[in-house]
Order: sequence, then C-alpha cells, then structure tokens
Amino acid sequence: MIKREIYMQRIRPFINTDLIKVFTGIRRAGKSVMLELVKNELKESGIGEENFLCINFEQFSNSQFLDVESLYKKITDFQKNTKGKIYLFFDEIQEVDGWEKCINSCRIDFDCDIYITGSNAKLLSGELATYLAGRYVEFVIYPFSFAEFFEMNLIKNPNVDKSTCFMQFLKTGGMPFLSNFPDDDSAKSQYLIDIYNSVVLKDVVKRNNIRDVDTLERIVAYAFSNIGHIFSATSLSKYFKSENRKISHDTILNYLKFCSDAFLFYKINRYDLEGKKIVTVNEKYYCADHGLREALFGKNIQNIDQVLENIVCLELLRRNYKVYVGKKGDLEIDFIAEKQGKKIYIQVAYLLANEETIKREFSVYNFVKDSYPKYVVSMDDLDFSQNGIIHKNIKDFLLMEF
Repeated sequence: MIKREIYMQRIRPFINTDLIKVFTGIRRAGKSVMLELVKNELKESGIGEENFLCINFEQFSNSQFLDVESLYKKITDFQKNTKGKIYLFFDEIQEVDGWEKCINSCRIDFDCDIYITGSNAKLLSGELATYLAGRYVEFVIYPFSFAEFFEMNLIKNPNVDKSTCFMQFLKTGGMPFLSNFPDDDSAKSQYLIDIYNSVVLKDVVKRNNIRDVDTLERIVAYAFSNIGHIFSATSLSKYFKSENRKISHDTILNYLKFCSDAFLFYKINRYDLEGKKIVTVNEKYYCADHGLREALFGKNIQNIDQVLENIVCLELLRRNYKVYVGKKGDLEIDFIAEKQGKKIYIQVAYLLANEETIKREFSVYNFVKDSYPKYVVSMDDLDFSQNGIIHKNIKDFLLMEF
C-alpha cells in the first residue's frame, strides 16, 4: 500500500477536528484505502483500536445498519462503551437513507471525529448542505496518478524503467487494484469493465431511475470516444436522429450530468481570454480513468493525443487546480489551471515531429501576455523550449512539482 501523500497532506490538518471529512470519487479509486491510511496514522499517534467504529455499508453483514435509526443506536451504544473520543469511519454512506441527520446528530451529541465516503457528487448536495453547512470538508479521490503508478511499480521492481512504466500506464490507467494483476492483461480488462458496469448500473441507472439504458450507453460511448473534443448536445442529438433515434438535447445533457455526478466524466468549461469570462456552451469532457476507455473500446494508442490530454487534465484536477480550456477567437489553449491566485498554461501534443507542428503548438501563446508559466507537453525526449515557453516530456511533467 502506498501512502498517497498528495491526499494525506491535505487531510492531516483536519484530523481530530469537528469538521466531517468527506471522501468522494469514482468507485474503486481508493476511497476505502484512504480511510485505512487515516486510521493507521491515528493509531500511530496512540489511538487504540477500541476507539474506532468502521462500517462499510455495501457489505451484507452490515445491512442492518442501512436503517438510520439502527445506525444511530449502534453509534450510541459504541460511544457509551468507549472511553475517550470515538472515531467513525463510514464507507459508501449514501446507501443509508437519511444518513445526513444521523451524522449531524453524531457531530453534536458525541466527542467524535467523522470520516465518510461516497461515490456520487450528490452526496454533498441538498440536505447535507442544509444540515452540515460549513461543517464538512471534501476530498475528491482520483485513480493513481502516473507518479503513484510509478511508485507502486518501483516497490515491486526497483529496476523498472520510467518509459516502460509510462507506456503501461497509457494502456491500463491508474485504478489501484490493477497492481494485483501485474502480467494479466485479460484480467485487468475484465476488472475495468466490471468497474464501468458497476458505475453505470448502480451509480447512474439505479440512482437516477433511468429506463432507456441503451440510450445512456450510446451517449457514454460517444463521450468516451470524444474526450478532449468540443461537445455539443445539439450535434449529438442530430447524429442520433440520422440513426433514426430521437433523443432530445435535454436528455443528452441530463445523462451526462448523471455520469459526471458518478465521477465517470469531468466537464471542463471554456474560458474566453478576451472577454475574461467562462463560456457555458461547447464544453469538453474528460474521463475519470483512461484505462476504462481502453478496456471498453481498445483505442488508447490510436487516439494517443486524446489520451495524453486526458492524463494531463486529470493530473491538474488531482492537484486541486481549477481547470478551463483557454479560448480566443478560433485559437485554443488546451488547459488554463488556477490555484491560490496562481495560474499555469498547458498545451498538450503527441510529438513535435516537424517545424510546422512546433510552430502550431507554441504559437497558441502569442496572444497571452502575462508572465505565468506556459508549457508545451509532449512525448518527445528532446527539449524544444523557446521564447520563455517551457517544453517538457510528459513523464517528467507528471512527476515534477508545479
């Protein structure tokens, strides 16, 4: 188990505070492991095992606690029989109807430190916001970054080559459990397909009462195929119409919203650099893990430019940047990333194979006059940096601090 320091550094300041720590993200991204990592640090600080109440609500053995009153009674009994502060670790808590009131009562009634996970963005909407306004902090947990993927592989093989490792990452993505199938591509693919089915069927279809599953899967397939491309619900509606399938503009947008709520996709809005405003149409979508795309469609290497862009986008989100696509007229910068008043620009390419390509990728910065760092990222090993614009090999970019 690697320590996933990128998250632990953010979580530590909130340990042993009365703020509820909420871990969200796509299924199997490692939320349960994060609970275990926090628990281990608490135990290392001297907290005894008897002070922890840990419940995974997807386990059948815990089904009696899906009733909120039974859950609250369990917590009350536990608190009465425990000396000192209690630590509550609740995995996939969205399975409990009315859990918001229970958690809020625990926060008020007991001396406790609370950690919960959920696989849907709606976990933090509606009632939770009402009951717990200002009383929770959210951490979105993503699949392994390349740095974490490389770290895991180094543990297993200290002589592993960075370039070989990256090519494997390109193909399989970063779902943490894949490290249990080191030499079995078939098992990896089946595992990823099972994750996809679980997300679509449980977190999208069931949660949103979708009846037309075939239409949903067609929209999802289109979104996976077109990661990094400008998305138009109107164009997609016309495309379906040409196939004699009538699907409304609103249905397409709703289905994509449901998938984004399940962390299957991330919507990235465009930012007009001239008008200094967010453009709310023709956004782009990126998938939570490019390994899912490979398992479902098998075209990551053929569409390597899209996949590299997806990897960079997820890396920026993982590092807590607000991410936009830069736009000025017909020109576009792949990503503008902002955090704590700072900004970086990133243009992603497969290879800078000739002078024409180099000119095209670097010239997008001609109209950007500020002094924030500007990068062109590609798979080239040679350094093509020029005119203050930094060129980085994508492996090095993903492993560096920024």
